Amino acid sequence: MNRLSGKAAVITGGGNGLGAAIAQRMADEGAAIAVLDRDPNGRAVAERIAAGGGRALFVQTDVTDEAQVSAAMRATFEAFGRLDVLVNNAGIEGENVPTDRLSLAEWNRVMAVDATAVFLCTKHVIPYLRQAGGGSVINISSIYGIVGGGDIPPYHAAKGAVRCMSKNDALTYASERIRVNSIHPGFIFTALVDRYVHDAGLERSAAKASLDALHPLGGTGTPDDIAWGAVYLASDESRWVTGAELVIDGGYTAR
Repeated sequence: MNRLSGKAAVITGGGNGLGAAIAQRMADEGAAIAVLDRDPNGRAVAERIAAGGGRALFVQTDVTDEAQVSAAMRATFEAFGRLDVLVNNAGIEGENVPTDRLSLAEWNRVMAVDATAVFLCTKHVIPYLRQAGGGSVINISSIYGIVGGGDIPPYHAAKGAVRCMSKNDALTYASERIRVNSIHPGFIFTALVDRYVHDAGLERSAAKASLDALHPLGGTGTPDDIAWGAVYLASDESRWVTGAELVIDGGYTAR
C-alpha cells in the first residue's frame, strides 16, 4: 500500500479509462495525484481519490497547448511541493481510413494528442523532476507502436514515435536519474476501443470475441492490468529500468 509513498504524479488523460485506473492505483499506493484532462470527468476521478483518503487535484488541461501544460505542471508542484512521476496517457485513435485517403488535418490532429503532447508534457515536467533529484516518465504507447494492424495509420505512427522518444529521452536524462519507459497495452475495452469498434461498423460482442481470440492468455485486458505496470515503473522497485518497453498484451505480440 506504500510503494509510492511520498511521491507526486501527473496523469494525463486521467479522466477515464486507463488514465483513471492508473490514477487510482497510484493513489492507493500512496502517491499524490494530479489528474490532467480536457474532460471535466477528471474532477470526479480526483474527488473519488480524495474521498478515499488520498491527495488529488484536477487540472483541466488541453495537453496539446503548451501554455496549459506548463501551467498544469506548475499547479501540481505548488499543490504538492514536489513532482516525481509523469504518465503520458492522453490519446485518441483517429480516423480508420487508409493512408491514401487520410487528410492532413486528421493526421495532424492525432499526432498532436498522441505524440506532440508527450513531448510537451515531458519538456515541462523535467525541471521539477530535476528538483526532486530524479523521477519517472511513463509513456503509454501501444502494441500498435510495435506491430502494424493494417488500420488507423496516424495512431500507429504516433505510438511508434512515442516508443522511440522514450528510448531517446531515457538516454538523455539517465545521468540525472530521470527514467523514461514505455508501456504497450494490448486491446482493452476502454472508450477508445469502443469507438474503434463502432467506427469499423462492428457489433461489440462479436468484436470482443474476435479480439479475445488474438490474445493467447485469453480475453482482452482490463485497465488495472496496465495500471499495475505503471505503478511498478513509478516505484523505486524499477530504479534500474529505463528505456524499456513493458508490453502488457496477453501475448498478442509474442506470435
